[in-house]
Amino acid sequence: MRSIATRISVMSGEGALSVFARAKELEAQGRSIIHLELGEPDFHPGPSVIASANRALASGKDRYCAVAGLPALRDEIAAYLLRTRQIKVSPANIVIAPGCKMALFFGMMALLEPGDEVLYPDPGFPGYPSIALGLGAIPVPFELSPRNHFQPNPAEIAAKITPRTRMLLTNSPGNPTGTVYTDEVQRAIAELAVKHDLWVLSDEIYARILFGGEYKSMLRYPGMEERTLIIDGFSKSFAMTGWRLGYTVAPPDVAPALSMLAVNSYTCVCEFTQYAAIDALRDIDGATPRMVGEFAKRREQFVRDLNSVPGFRCAPPEGAFYAWVDITETGTSAEEIAHILLEDAGVAAIPGAAFGPAGKNFVRFSFASSMATLSEAVQRIQKVSAEWQGAGARR
Repeated sequence: MRSIATRISVMSGEGALSVFARAKELEAQGRSIIHLELGEPDFHPGPSVIASANRALASGKDRYCAVAGLPALRDEIAAYLLRTRQIKVSPANIVIAPGCKMALFFGMMALLEPGDEVLYPDPGFPGYPSIALGLGAIPVPFELSPRNHFQPNPAEIAAKITPRTRMLLTNSPGNPTGTVYTDEVQRAIAELAVKHDLWVLSDEIYARILFGGEYKSMLRYPGMEERTLIIDGFSKSFAMTGWRLGYTVAPPDVAPALSMLAVNSYTCVCEFTQYAAIDALRDIDGATPRMVGEFAKRREQFVRDLNSVPGFRCAPPEGAFYAWVDITETGTSAEEIAHILLEDAGVAAIPGAAFGPAGKNFVRFSFASSMATLSEAVQRIQKVSAEWQGAGARR
C-alpha cells in the first residue's frame, strides 16, 4: 500500500487557520463573528501601489522574470533597509519569494541537515518547529516567559546549545507576544551565534510596526553579516497579505542556494506584483506610518478594555498588532476560553498553546481591526465572562 511521506505526519498546521475555518462555518449558519484570529491588517495598499500594479499588468508585465526577483525591486529593498533599519546589504544577496513562509522554508531547507538542532522561541510562530521537523531537523524551544517580559533569556539559550545546534531563530517584534527584543538581549544572542558558529534566521516581518524606540536588526551586530538571514515581506507593514510577496536577505554564499531552490519550485514571483512592491517600499502615500499610528491607538484602547474583563491580564505589546492575554485568573483553560468566545460570543481568538507549550495560559487577539469592532468584541466578551467566573466556570 502506498503511503504519505513521514515528513508530513510530523508537521503541524496553524491554530489561527483552524479557528478561522470554524468561524467561517458559523458565519455560513448566519452567526455574527468578529475575526480577531488572523494577523491580517484591515488596511489596503496605498493608491500609488494599486496604480502601479494596474500599470504593470496593462503593459504586459505578466511574464516569467528573474528567478531571484526583479533587479529594480531588489535595488529598492536594499535602499529601503538602509533607510529604515540602517543596514547596508547588496541587492545581489536578496531573493524574492512568494510570501515569507516560503522564504522561511527555503532558508531552513538550504542550511539544515537531518538531525541538526534548531533553537526557536516558545511561544512563537508555529511554522518554526513544523518546518524544522519536516526537514528532519530537531526543534529546540527557548521560553519567552512573562517573568522576563517575554524577552529571550540568553543564559537559557546558551545552556541549550549542543554540538548539533546549527541554527537559531529570532522574531522581533514577535508573534504572538508583541515583544521587541532589547539591544542587550540581541547583542548576547549575536555573541552566542558567533561563539558557536550558528546560522541565525531573523524573522523581521513586523519590523515597521513598532510603538516606540528604534528598531535594531540582528544584522547590525558584530559578526552577524556572514551568518544572518533576514526574513521579511510586504504582508504586514504594507497590508499586502494576499499579494504573497516576501524576501530573504542572505549572506553571499547562501543567496545562490535560495535561487536554486526557487528554480526547482516556483520559478519566479509574479512580475506585476513586484513592480507594485517597488511603490510600496517608496510609500509616497505615507500609508505605513498612518497604519502604524492607527494600530497604536487601537493598542491603547484594546489593552485597556481587555484588562477590564474578569480574569484577563494583558501587558501592552511593544510591536506587531497582537494582544497576548494571560487568562490564568479565570480558572479556565485557554482552549475553553477560546471556545466560549467563538461559540457563545462570536469572537474568534487563538488559544496560546497553538504557539507552543509556553503559551498554554494565554489567548491571542489580533487588533488589526477597527476601534469600533474591537470595542464591540470586548462588550461581547464581557457578556460571556460569567461562564468562567468562580464556581460557574465551565470545565
